[in-house]
This record gives sequence, structure tokens and C-alpha cells, in this order.
Amino acid sequence: MLKVAVPNKGILSDSAILMLKEAGYTVRRDPKDLHVVDQAHEIEFFYLRPRDIATYVGSGSLDVGFTGLDLLLDSRSTANSVADLGFGGSTFRFAGPVGAFKSIADLAGKRVATAYPHLVEDFLKKEGVNVQLVQLDGAVEVAVRLGVADAVADVVSTGNTLRQAGLEIFGPVILESSAHLIIAPNIKDEHAQLLRRMQGVLVAREYVIFDYDCPTDLVEQASAITPGIESPTISPLRDADWVAVRALVRTQDINSKMDELYQLGARAILVSAIHAARI
Repeated sequence: MLKVAVPNKGILSDSAILMLKEAGYTVRRDPKDLHVVDQAHEIEFFYLRPRDIATYVGSGSLDVGFTGLDLLLDSRSTANSVADLGFGGSTFRFAGPVGAFKSIADLAGKRVATAYPHLVEDFLKKEGVNVQLVQLDGAVEVAVRLGVADAVADVVSTGNTLRQAGLEIFGPVILESSAHLIIAPNIKDEHAQLLRRMQGVLVAREYVIFDYDCPTDLVEQASAITPGIESPTISPLRDADWVAVRALVRTQDINSKMDELYQLGARAILVSAIHAARI
């Protein structure tokens, strides 16, 4: 059986479980369940701490895992990422007391608190900056106020938490992270079906199906508006002056594309959700 690691809590867990459910797999019903067997697909799901998943997969103890790119890099695991799953986005930045730092070069010889020591160390090594790293498990933003560190490296969303702690962001982005599907270094193609299903879920979320009737003399212009992934499907109608067009359109573009098509002369424009896909 394919052994798959799934985060046991947090946003990574909720989103990974939802993806697996949308892909047709058996998922846990009780948050206390740490092991679920999907006999129909010959897969075992192990619900583990997000920070441990890259280590398990990198060692080959488990075949596949859902984890954050930040956690993968910080673990220095030999696991390989095969897909960006598009959720759990986060940005890592440096922050320090207002006016204290202008660039990361100013960090040389200073104490930097972070929950991701290896990630930050590897970044600073590439930049040629040596610091004293202070590893903390959480609430990194208070480290400066409590005298534990001179600056911090942490996840930033709006920056409000840092500002409330009297800190300001400086320097370049350390990492733009998101959830990734990772595989063990010795795995071959055992994960292929799972990967295709995850990619299918992403396509189903990102696209909708457009169906509309279009005058034959406007097909080229309409196709430019809805080119699809390869090309739109054009089907004849009983009225030789009209054709039926079907194409995939990004969900975020639904209304703008409908407006363009209607203004062009297309009619009977219908939009359908995609529940599963293989591209």
C-alpha cells in the first residue's frame, strides 16, 4: 500500500483533507484518528505533525506527504516536491525595531529569533551574512521586547502583529511558501495516480466550463476570448449560421468573459462547475 502523510491539525490539515475528499479518497471522520486505510485505493493515510512529515517522507518511512514548502526546506529533508497544491500560502520576512535595520547586511553578528532556523540559516548563508540564530517554537515577535533577540524572521501576512510588537519589516522576502505534495527520494511512479488526482482537483477549482452559441463568422474572435487549454470545441448546430462552443475558462474570469462574449454576439452563454478533471 502507498503510505501517505497528512497534517493532523491546522490549515494545512483542513485543506489537505478537503483535497483528498474531493479526489475521492477515504478521509478521517474523527480528528483523533491518526491512521486511516483506504482499501479501495490501496492507500494508508497517517495523520502527523506538519513539521515531522518531511522527515518521515525523506527517510523513506512514508512514500508521499502533504506539507509546507517552508517545513520541507527547514527540515533539510531529501524528500522531493512534485506539486504546489495552492493553499497554505505564507511569506517569510525579517523584522526588527523601527529604524534599527535598513538591510539584511545590518544583521551581521546580531541575534535573530525564528521558528525556522535552518531555513533562515540557509538563506543568510547565500547572502553572506552571519548571525546568531535563536530558535523559538512560537510567539517569535516578542523575542526582541524580551531581550532574547535583536531581530526576528517570521511568517508575515498583514504585518499587524509585528507592528503591535514595535517591529517593522526590512530586507528581501526570505520565502514565499505554500503547501506541496512531496515524495520519498526512492519512490518511482507509485504516487502517479494520487498526483493526477490532486492536479485534477486543482484544475476543477481553477476552471469552469463555458458553453455558448456563436455566429459562424465570429468563431475566431470568440475563440480568442475563450481559447481553453488546448483549443475550444466547436460543434455544428441545426442553423448553419451558428455553432456551439465549449471551452475551459478560469473561474476568476467568469463574468468578464461572459460580458465580452455577449458584446461580441454570442448567446445562450452557460457556465458549469467542474467536479473532477484530468488534463
